[in-house]
Amino acid sequence: MATAINRDIDQGVISRNPNVVSGEAVFPGTRVTVRTLQDYLARGSSAQKFIADFPGVSKDQVVKVIELVFNRAIGHRDESPA
Repeated sequence: MATAINRDIDQGVISRNPNVVSGEAVFPGTRVTVRTLQDYLARGSSAQKFIADFPGVSKDQVVKVIELVFNRAIGHRDESPA
């Protein structure tokens, strides 16, 4: 059975490689960590500001990560982001 993180990697929502940012979860094709998005949102910055500051990350990628987090938070662990 695949772990949740492996399922997310398989779906292209996040990427994890021990040779990229020490294996932290990143947006695929970038070195921008998902934790950076979390930090932006926790500080009250918008997703739009994050995308503007990290142009290598697309709006679609940000939306998929946010959907993933919300789906897990409300118990829809088996649903994948659209």
